[in-house]
Amino acid sequence: MFLIIVDYKKPLEEVEHYLTAHREFLDRYFAEGKLLCTGPQHPRTGGVIISRASSRAEVETFTHEDPFYRHGIAVYTIVEFEPTKYVPGLEKFF
Repeated sequence: MFLIIVDYKKPLEEVEHYLTAHREFLDRYFAEGKLLCTGPQHPRTGGVIISRASSRAEVETFTHEDPFYRHGIAVYTIVEFEPTKYVPGLEKFF
């Protein structure tokens, strides 16, 4: 699994300009089953994405398609991890 931290490099006005396109990007990868959860950070300095992509290379490829990435709105930190403790039922997402 992958934790993707999205950190904005631009003011919120520029983030807002690309927000609809960013959400369409997320919808595409939710539909493909690669994303499990997404949401904004609080305070609103970026976002968080949890992915069950098959590899780090796959995560790098699809994050580079994000309008936030393509337009220099945000930078991404990708953390690969292996869940070892979790609530019952979560294992179906691994």
